[in-house]
Amino acid sequence: MPSEVLTRREGDIVTVTLNRPDRLNAITIELLAELRAAAVDIAADKSIRAVILTGAGRGFCAGADLNAHQAPGDQTRGQRTRERLDNHFNPTARAWYELPVPVIAAVNGVAAGAGVSFALAADIVVAARSASFIQVFAPKLGLVPDAGATFHVPRLIGAARAKALAMLGEKLSAERAAEWGLIWECVDDGLLMGKVQEYARLFATGPTRAFAAVKQIYNSPPGTLREQMDIEARNQGELADSDDFAEGVAAFLGKRPALFKGR
Repeated sequence: MPSEVLTRREGDIVTVTLNRPDRLNAITIELLAELRAAAVDIAADKSIRAVILTGAGRGFCAGADLNAHQAPGDQTRGQRTRERLDNHFNPTARAWYELPVPVIAAVNGVAAGAGVSFALAADIVVAARSASFIQVFAPKLGLVPDAGATFHVPRLIGAARAKALAMLGEKLSAERAAEWGLIWECVDDGLLMGKVQEYARLFATGPTRAFAAVKQIYNSPPGTLREQMDIEARNQGELADSDDFAEGVAAFLGKRPALFKGR
């Protein structure tokens, strides 16, 4: 049986591809297990400096596969749903959100349901112009957005737009998603992977520890001004002792490109 998640490494860049193209990469428990294992392996490998997450075929991810087999048992449908979120969807989404290296999502087609959540777990989201984002949990299924969507979406575009998307279930085009700030960029379909690989190379040759610190700061709930300044100062103090900072200063003063080593 083919793997539902493919991993390819080129130098210090890893590309992870959801691999159920016949189902628009709809999520199964097996896919989640492989996706979480990929995140664990990436986090443990200090030589990896950038990650690309994308989908095979014509879609990024159509959300949970509602046709996937669920073992019968004594649980109600609600209990099974809660168990799948607690033990599979949520740990996987958190593992990707908490990766210490930059993650770029290349949204090559529809991102629906939890597919939106996994795209937004990345640090930078670039979408093909033909891509779209849709959450039909409430209007079509009588559910709420999950896998972190209610955390990411309002933080990015505000509560008014987030609630309307969740309650109306309207398709949001990639172009409008970029205009609203839900994603970083919308590009022509043929340019998607080239643009994403360009960003990955930038991260892979950049100051890895600084990128990790940026992720940690911005992924945490905002504090007061004083608390944020304390966090900034602590990180600056640690990073100023790094080899990369010394190289950055030397390169700036020498008017040459910096050669960061990720240390």
